[in-house]
Amino acid sequence: MGAVIGQVLPLALGVAISPIPIIAAILMLLSPRARVTSVGFLLGWVAGIIVAVTVFTLVSSTVAPADPDASNPVQGVVQLVLGVLLIVLAAGQWRKRPKEDEEPELPKWMKAIDGMGFATALGLAFLLSAINPKNLLLAAGAGVDIGSADLAVGEVIVVITVFTVIAASTVLVPVVGYLIASAKLRGPLDELKGWLERENTVIMAVLLLFIGVSLIGKGIGSF
Repeated sequence: MGAVIGQVLPLALGVAISPIPIIAAILMLLSPRARVTSVGFLLGWVAGIIVAVTVFTLVSSTVAPADPDASNPVQGVVQLVLGVLLIVLAAGQWRKRPKEDEEPELPKWMKAIDGMGFATALGLAFLLSAINPKNLLLAAGAGVDIGSADLAVGEVIVVITVFTVIAASTVLVPVVGYLIASAKLRGPLDELKGWLERENTVIMAVLLLFIGVSLIGKGIGSF
């Protein structure tokens, strides 16, 4: 189980460091309905991660070989494809990085965050974590690692829990911190938001490239 946790850690960090949900969470914490929307966003974010990883784990477990030490070409092909797709996304993110004299563009839906309620924030976070292509590929990579590892049900639950906690940590920490000490965190959160807005594409490009190469290496090793 420990080895599998080690395998999925980079993928969990990939989800955690994704700037868009962090920026969205910060915007909600700076909005008039901060406590309501931020809690809804956190719950939706966690639920989406759990659903996505669990689905891919179940699918992967059905094609895993009986002998965990045997070669698994199906798993290898899946990991190679996921790795290539992540590298393609990395290249796309790099090309979209703003020039020095350009202001970074954020999704239009972020402008509507001030008017969101609990249910809307929850649904938005679920879509960002469970259906967003970048997170979906990372969740698929984790599901392949977990489902092909021949773990007991209890161990699978533990690994998915560890993955979820790490993947959701960058949304969890500011939300919980704000609920505890909102006045002290407004300034730092605003500064962090500005930095993430400027460096969003570069962060994701480097991150997706690293994880994509890692998945390709795993895929080659599965043959």
